[in-house]
Amino acid sequence: MRPPVQLQKLETLMAAMGRRVKSAGRIYLTGGATALLHGWRPMTVDVDFKADPEPAGLFEAIASLKDELSVNIELASPSDFIPELPNWRERSLFIARHGHIEFYHYDPYSQALSKLERGHSRDLTDVEAMLRSRLIRRDLLLEQYHLIEPQLIRYPALDPASFRSVVEEFCLAPPGTSSPTPA
Repeated sequence: MRPPVQLQKLETLMAAMGRRVKSAGRIYLTGGATALLHGWRPMTVDVDFKADPEPAGLFEAIASLKDELSVNIELASPSDFIPELPNWRERSLFIARHGHIEFYHYDPYSQALSKLERGHSRDLTDVEAMLRSRLIRRDLLLEQYHLIEPQLIRYPALDPASFRSVVEEFCLAPPGTSSPTPA
């Protein structure tokens, strides 16, 4: 089992990936990596991301760096768990450029909805941190949910009624109230 990833190791990983790939691309960090870079958590278990477009040599870089740096790397993003939100790329937040790779935080609205759907305590704490940091607004989060609601049928692991309830509870809560109760 690899140790948790702290900020310095994440920054080292990004720089090393930028040096090792062979063409331009974008990496959209999500989950614990976003929380770590924003200072909401001191560590994360793994580094989740989506490559789009995928730079040449990415998988070779991952194969070697995960062992060299002793870091868990997962190819995962909100669109693996909930429908892709329209214009997610435009809402993604630039982090840094290392070599051929531009690093971004995956769209905060996509991350927030994915975290609300999962409902783990740590995820709900992250969504509250996104709200406090003004990365999301409750009214716009609800609008984004309504845009994808008709596509929820394509995600059989999801319970649309429960998801809707959690999103509405969070988005319609008066300012200063806490997250929905974890499942």
